[in-house]
Amino acid sequence: MSRVLMKGNEAIGAAAIKAGCRYFFGYPITPQSELPEYMSKALPEAGGIFLQAESEIAAINMVYGAAGAGARVMTGSSSPGISLKQEGITYCAGAELPCVIVNVMRGGPGLGSIQPGQADYFQSTRGGGNGDYRTIVYAPASIQETVDYVMEAFDKADIYRMPVLILADGMIGQMMEAVEIKEPNKIDLPEKDWATVGTKGKRKPNIINSLYLDSEKLEQHNANLQKKYNKIEATEVQYEAFGLEDAEVVCVAYGTTSRIVKNAIKHCNDNGIKVGMIRPITLWPYPYDVFKSINPKAKGILTVEMSAGQMIDDVRIAIEGRLPIYFNGRCGGMIPTPASIVEDIKKIAGGK
Repeated sequence: MSRVLMKGNEAIGAAAIKAGCRYFFGYPITPQSELPEYMSKALPEAGGIFLQAESEIAAINMVYGAAGAGARVMTGSSSPGISLKQEGITYCAGAELPCVIVNVMRGGPGLGSIQPGQADYFQSTRGGGNGDYRTIVYAPASIQETVDYVMEAFDKADIYRMPVLILADGMIGQMMEAVEIKEPNKIDLPEKDWATVGTKGKRKPNIINSLYLDSEKLEQHNANLQKKYNKIEATEVQYEAFGLEDAEVVCVAYGTTSRIVKNAIKHCNDNGIKVGMIRPITLWPYPYDVFKSINPKAKGILTVEMSAGQMIDDVRIAIEGRLPIYFNGRCGGMIPTPASIVEDIKKIAGGK
């Protein structure tokens, strides 16, 4: 397929349909509204079902039902809408139901603004619902990456029987870029013999549930979940990194913020300051091990985010006190500038 110019939200929908998604339940909220608008037209044309639910809470519970029947299903929303979905997300995690959830982040907290933000990091990586559960979290930096990771997300959801989250800031949802929506990778996926598709008189009914009244059984269920999460941490980490071995300063950023940081790094490198970068692509599992490759004589780490610094906790865990950590961030829909990042890099490199 040739490259086409698409808006981010629409590209997300096209990629999901290409990946085999046939059910979408959602509710409009800026800056994500073009996703359900696109799916309302394109999904029925592909033989699927689009339904605008009466609320975000209703939408995620419809996802639970479709996933329980073995369907490839997706929902999308933006920050406060994802907050409303948290109970349903933890139910899906507890019942081990595969689904894909798209969060096109806006500024917060509360209703916040319709401008882009990255302040849902805690919610996404620490779990906004109750219990010991995890979701794989992809943080794409371009519309092409978003397309690719949406398609990958459906496979990972099926492989691990769990919700997978696409964490995109509002810029990705609203901007336009040339993308190629490729054919899905052909991989062996596990049979959904657990799904509630009817017994045809050949077996006992399958039961989809996250309720365990027996404490010992619930503990064993949690142990099984943790075993799965440990495997994901060992095998599913993704990141981009460069210039770590001789860097004076290393920048850490994700999503579209990382593209702004790359412009600042190019300016610094062109002017004799060696700057490396770590860009987490999976925010969970987080790429802790790559931080071990950083030059031990570096002057410091600069974390850049469109938030008050939520990723700093993971950077602290990764760096284990070996280097000082600095922060450049904007909140509420404001965007870090290359000039401010360059200024911070110069200060760190100069020992200030």
